[in-house]
Amino acid sequence: MKEKIIQTKIFQRIIDGFVPFLSWVFITIPFWLSPFHPAVVAYFIITFDLYFFYKSIQTVYMAVSSYKKLLYFSKINFAKKLSFLKKAKEIKHFIIIPNYKEPLTKLESTINSLINNDYTYKKNLYLVLAFEKREKEAKKKSFYLKKKYQRFFKKIIASFHQLVVGEEEGKASNQTYAAKILEKFIKKNSWSLDDIIITIADADSHFSKNYFSYLTYTYLKDKTRRFHFYWAPVILYNNFWQLPIFVRIQATLSSILRLAFLEQKQNLIQISTYSTSFWLLKKINYWDVDIIPEDWHIYLQAFFAFGNKVKTIPLYTIINSDAVYSGNLLKTLFNRYQQEKRWAWGVSDVGYSLKKLFTDNRVNFWTKFKKIIFLAKNHFLWPTSFFVLTLSASIPPIINPVFKKTVLGFILPKLSGLILTLSSLMLVFYFYLDIKLRKQIKQKTKPQLLPFLIIQWYLLPIVSFFLSSLPALEAHTRLLLGKKIKYKVTEKV
Repeated sequence: MKEKIIQTKIFQRIIDGFVPFLSWVFITIPFWLSPFHPAVVAYFIITFDLYFFYKSIQTVYMAVSSYKKLLYFSKINFAKKLSFLKKAKEIKHFIIIPNYKEPLTKLESTINSLINNDYTYKKNLYLVLAFEKREKEAKKKSFYLKKKYQRFFKKIIASFHQLVVGEEEGKASNQTYAAKILEKFIKKNSWSLDDIIITIADADSHFSKNYFSYLTYTYLKDKTRRFHFYWAPVILYNNFWQLPIFVRIQATLSSILRLAFLEQKQNLIQISTYSTSFWLLKKINYWDVDIIPEDWHIYLQAFFAFGNKVKTIPLYTIINSDAVYSGNLLKTLFNRYQQEKRWAWGVSDVGYSLKKLFTDNRVNFWTKFKKIIFLAKNHFLWPTSFFVLTLSASIPPIINPVFKKTVLGFILPKLSGLILTLSSLMLVFYFYLDIKLRKQIKQKTKPQLLPFLIIQWYLLPIVSFFLSSLPALEAHTRLLLGKKIKYKVTEKV
């Protein structure tokens, strides 16, 4: 028995370390392969650069396509359309806001966005404040929020999660605790699980006015809604002009990328704030409580239970959220780094998925394999792209002087630079989409600030390294070495 446990742990370490190991192999290829096969290294770098160029064009195309659809759907009166659906009045929404030491102003701002929606059946909205019991102010916050906002909801439910052995701190364990309380409440009222929609909201999520009308209409029109998640892009523009320039660039880039994600169709997976049926959550026993990143993980839990039936359905509207801001530059940069590292810890989902590939037979092997390839590719590119794109081309000619004298060795840095220059032209579209996207949330750009919005993009390589590739590489390395990270709530003031 003891030997079997040891073997299981060794197997888990191997599959957990698979992508992190590959990341280090590909980052260091120019150093250890150039002395022997520099041409192979050169072709690898050129291929990678061309792939990046293709992805840059594809991202712009998808972002523009999503933006056009966003404009189209913003003109549809979903609240009116709901009035023609008899089933609409039976749908009940439970909005879970997991939080820990969040300022009351943040929570109130999110709650106000729920109140100010155009949803016809507002008395079918239930607010669930999911506190952590270890927060001293939790009871006081609960009492205050209930007293102030009770009249706007059918019911406000407060839960106080206490961490137990085997659980990780974070949203997953908190949400599961709250969901189990809701299960008892739903059972007591004899409601059908198919009529219950759960929405997970971060404490700083500002929902668009039409979100719940749009969601409910889409849900009711969806014949296979039991197996679906629903997601609107979570953009990071709430505190845009407060942000230090380094964080502002990344907030802009993340927002545009999330807009582009809507067009991924079968490969779309929700991020941060999302909705789904209570039926699906109950079937997969809610969120695994021993993990940190929960949004992609809950999708994978459902996928490995039901296969390609599970999809994330795009909602072409906006959820506006805060980017990291902690009051001063150094603290903000530190907290932004920690947030990115926590997100990149999602690479642990690859190990989880590989284990399911071999041990769970509910879904076809090749269906699972294709999903794992998509998952692994995304996490692999996260830490490696910066190094391969910016540094790798200059290394083979330095390490191997003979190769430098060849035609390939001579043109490698120049060709790589040309491809990256062509890729960087896509930033013109990013600049345009940034202004248009913020205009949708009534955040205008003053003409005198336009030069700063252009100049800031010159800092992108620095930002990409320190606030994306480096924290992702640390997360990968920690997982490779078996050193866990701890969940820390990102400070936003």
